[in-house]
Amino acid sequence: MSNSIFQNILRITEGSRSSAAKKNILLLFIFSGFNFIFNILLVRFTLKYLGQENYGIWLTIASVLTWFGYLDFGLGNGLRNKLAEALAKKDYRLAKIYVSTTYALFTAILFTLYLIFYFIHGRINWAAVFNTPPRLQHELSLLVMDVFIFFMINFVLKLISFIVMADQKPAINGFFNFLSNFATVLVVYLLLQYAAPSLFLLGVLSAVVPVVIFLGASLVLFYTKYRSIAPSFRHIDVGYSKDLIGLGFKFFIIQASGLIVFATDNMIITQLYGPDQVTIYNVAFKYFNYIPVVFFVILTPLWSAYTDAYVKEDFAWIKNAMKKILGIWALLSLFVIFMVVIANTVYDIWLESRITVPNLLTVLMGVFAVVTNWNNIFAYFLNGVGKIRLQLYSSVFIAIVNIPLSIWFAKYLNFGISGIIMGTITCLLLGTIWAPVQYYKIINRKDHGIWGK
Repeated sequence: MSNSIFQNILRITEGSRSSAAKKNILLLFIFSGFNFIFNILLVRFTLKYLGQENYGIWLTIASVLTWFGYLDFGLGNGLRNKLAEALAKKDYRLAKIYVSTTYALFTAILFTLYLIFYFIHGRINWAAVFNTPPRLQHELSLLVMDVFIFFMINFVLKLISFIVMADQKPAINGFFNFLSNFATVLVVYLLLQYAAPSLFLLGVLSAVVPVVIFLGASLVLFYTKYRSIAPSFRHIDVGYSKDLIGLGFKFFIIQASGLIVFATDNMIITQLYGPDQVTIYNVAFKYFNYIPVVFFVILTPLWSAYTDAYVKEDFAWIKNAMKKILGIWALLSLFVIFMVVIANTVYDIWLESRITVPNLLTVLMGVFAVVTNWNNIFAYFLNGVGKIRLQLYSSVFIAIVNIPLSIWFAKYLNFGISGIIMGTITCLLLGTIWAPVQYYKIINRKDHGIWGK
C-alpha cells in the first residue's frame, strides 16, 4: 500500500453529502466486483484444498469466531454515530476524545475477553463442539486459540473502519477489504499449489492476513488524513464513555440478536446433519449473498449521511434518498428471480458439479436476500438517526424464537437444511412491517412515544 493510493481515494470521496455518497458508491461497486470474484475463487480453492468435510468444519469455526465480533458492546457503531455528529459540527477536539476513548475501551474489553477465553479454552472438547472425530481435538484446540488471538487483534485495528464510515468515506474501508480478500485468495491458492491439506495452516494464515492489512491502514490514515483525531492517551476521557456505551449498548443488543439469527445456522446444521451439509448450505448462501452485499454497498454511505442530514434537519434529502433506494431494491429483487432460475447451472460451473444444492434451499435463499434487503433499507436510516429502541425490542424477540423455530422447520417438519433458512425468514418478516411505519413517523415528525426513541 502506498500513500498515493490512499490520497487518490481520499480526494475522490470528497464533496457534498450527495456527491460524496455517489462517489463512494461507485468505488464500493468496483471493489465489491473484485470481492465477488475473490469470494468465488476462495470457495473453489478452499474446497479443493480441504475437501468438503474439512471445509465445512472451517466454515463453522469461522462463523463461531464472528460471534466474538459482536462482543464490543456496540462501541464501534456508537463511535460511528457520535463521531459523525462531532464531525458534522466540526468539533475536532470532541472527535479526538471519542476516538481515543473508544480505542481504550476496546482494548480493555478485548484483553478481558482474552483472559477469560485463555482459562476456559483448554477445558472445552472442540471436537464435540464442531461434531468432528476425536482425533481432531488437538488440532482444533490449537487452531481455535491461534485464530482467536489474531481475531482479537484485528478487532481493535478495524476501528479505523468505523472512523472512515463516520467521515462518510466508506470507499476507503472497501479498499481495505479488497486488499484483505485479494491477499487471502492468494494465500489459499499458494497453499493449494505447494502445501499438503492442513486445516490449521489455512485457518491461521487466513486470520493473519486482515491483521496485516488493517494495521498498515491504521498507521497510514492516522499519519495523514486523520492525524487531527488520531487516538492519544492524553485525550482518553472516561466521562465520555457514557455517551458511547449508552448508544453503543443498544447497538450491541441488536447486533447480538442479529448474531443469533444470522450466525448460528452453521452450528445448528453441524449438530443436526454434520459438517458436510454446512458446505452445501453455504454454497447457496454465498451465491445469493452477493445481492445483499451489493445493496450494502449502496446503503453504507447513507448511514452517516442520514446522521448528518438529521442533525441539520434536512428531511427533504432523506426522503429523496429513500425513494431512490426503494427503486434499487425493486430492481435487485427482480434480479434475484433470474438468479434462482439459473442457479443449478451456476453451481455446476462454479464447483465443477462437486455439490448438489436442493432446489427448495435455492428458492428460500433468494427470498432471504429480498427480505434482508428490505429490512436493511429502514435499519440503516434508523441506525443513522439513533432511533433504535423498537428495533432493539424486535431483535430480542427474534433472537429468542429463531433457533427453536429453525430446528422445528428442519427436524420436526422434515425440511432438512432448508428448514434452517425458513426459520430465519419467518423471523425477519416481523421487521418488514414495523420498520417502514417508524420511518414514516420520524420523517413526518410524528414519532411520539416509542417510535421516537
